[in-house]
Amino acid sequence: MSKILILGAGISGHTAALVARRKLSKEHEVIVVSPNSNYQWVPSNIWVGVGLMKAKQVTFKLDPIYKKKNIKYIQALAVSIHPEGNSSTRNKAFVRAEFVVGDRKGEREDFEYDYLINATGPKLNFGATEGLGPNKFSQSVCTYGHAEEAWKNLEASFEKLENGEKQTFLIGTGHAMATCQGAAFEYALNIAFEINKRKLDHLAEIIWISNEYELGDFGMGGAYIKRGGYITQTKIFTESILKEYGIKWIKRAGVFKLEKGKAHFELLDGTYHEQHFDFSMLIPGFAGAGLKAFNQHDEDISTSVFAANGFMKVDADYTPKPYEEWKASDWPSIYQSTQYKNVYAAGIAFAPPHTMSKPMQSPNGTKIFPTPPRTGMPSGVIGKIIAENIAHQVKTGKTDEHPHKASMAKMGAACIVSAGYGLRNGAAATMTVFPIVQDWEKYPQWGRDITYTVGEAGLAGHWIKLILHYMFIYKAKAYPFWWLIPE
Repeated sequence: MSKILILGAGISGHTAALVARRKLSKEHEVIVVSPNSNYQWVPSNIWVGVGLMKAKQVTFKLDPIYKKKNIKYIQALAVSIHPEGNSSTRNKAFVRAEFVVGDRKGEREDFEYDYLINATGPKLNFGATEGLGPNKFSQSVCTYGHAEEAWKNLEASFEKLENGEKQTFLIGTGHAMATCQGAAFEYALNIAFEINKRKLDHLAEIIWISNEYELGDFGMGGAYIKRGGYITQTKIFTESILKEYGIKWIKRAGVFKLEKGKAHFELLDGTYHEQHFDFSMLIPGFAGAGLKAFNQHDEDISTSVFAANGFMKVDADYTPKPYEEWKASDWPSIYQSTQYKNVYAAGIAFAPPHTMSKPMQSPNGTKIFPTPPRTGMPSGVIGKIIAENIAHQVKTGKTDEHPHKASMAKMGAACIVSAGYGLRNGAAATMTVFPIVQDWEKYPQWGRDITYTVGEAGLAGHWIKLILHYMFIYKAKAYPFWWLIPE
């Protein structure tokens, strides 16, 4: 019997758990350790943040699903991994976790494993920017709880608009190296849509602030896209959408401090500025979840297992080299730990070998550029192929074989930025890229396959966004034939 232990129950971890359980017979144990009792479909948090959905529409309880599927669920926070075991476990690998609810809250227990999937996701590193976060001077839509709180504050700003009071909305990235520009961009468009619907545009100023060198970078180094039969840059695509919605922008900005109603930021040219706001939603920087690693002698080996940012090192090329020498082949394909063959990292938990955007630094030494996005579709695909490879190894005993691969340099992705809600009211900017990571050797002209890298705007993309919401909730609830729905 094999034990597959999965840390985290987000898109990547939950997918891995369902796939592993489906692929393996009941004699093998699938265990999920997560501090969260709910699954959340993160892309729809945007709608929660503008009051168009309730949290219950983007979440559900994990325990009933796992009981139905014979997956053991433990509501606890993993604090350390011990891939070599120690003297008390006779060299059996285990994870130490702390219970977060119930009579055992605060207690720690060790959970042994034969295979480990680290799918802990990121730490929302609000602390890296002074004054950033829901408990301070900005809002977030990174979790459904944050999105609910954001809506309360946004609704208050809408009421002030309706009473004739001008309001400034500052939306974007809250750290000089933050990622997830797409989520913030979508939120800005939804705010603009709601203000327009209320006919309050004349009282509102919406400002997009981003660490991107050019708009439309989205942490992917931007892209050339095919639109309406011609080739254009995502910069032009993005700027045209912002103009259409009446949104101003500040780019090449590293926010470093927030006060009540004021954001302090540094531009890439080294100058410092301030921006007033009445409402702000700024995405924080991401860091690893804070896991530690110890060898059989209980010596801390975290620096060899994890990168400096806390994400797990996997089968990537982490050799330091100039930007011009980065290659698509640097990126991992099986997400196996560099140190332990039976340990994997899925989704945001793995350490990228480098950014997709060109590194930029101000004259003051501040790095201002986006880090790589690894959310949504890529996370689900990675969780799936890791589970499939583990199932293959368990069934065949061939622990060195990985028949399933999913390099982000060979994987496509679709991004739908939707504004509004319902079948008749809404619009979306839809963009597909292939591959996610540029491959200038294979595609020297555009960096990607221009046939599959396209952008369009209109109501159809909005419909797709709605359909995908219900499809992926269905899939995550493991309803009949859930596995037929692609990641």
